[in-house]
Amino acid sequence: MADTQQVDTEQDGAKAGGRADRWAERRVTRMAGRIESFAKAHGGAEAQVAYLGERGARIVLVGEDGAWGDLVARTHESARQAVERSGVTVHEDFDGEFAAKVTTGRYEWSRMAGIQVGGPSNT
Repeated sequence: MADTQQVDTEQDGAKAGGRADRWAERRVTRMAGRIESFAKAHGGAEAQVAYLGERGARIVLVGEDGAWGDLVARTHESARQAVERSGVTVHEDFDGEFAAKVTTGRYEWSRMAGIQVGGPSNT
């Protein structure tokens, strides 16, 4: 029977942690860039970060023109950092006032309730 040992020196841990930190920082920077691009394309934007459990967090973006989109981040913290870095207004909840800014068209209505109200099927 073989002995298995885990060797974890401070130096090895620091190297692995440093690499992971750099990748996490890059992901946050990339997300912030996407948020900024969305805001620029839609005359500004506001956001709300929703916790998705182990899957991470969802960033819902609403442009000043009513367009909306979303991004999914690996962690709630990275989503928060990206939104803060991008400089958009952050809402705690997707409440009535914020949700009222969203403009939906025929496509959204047919996708959301098409089957229930006799619209085109979602297949």
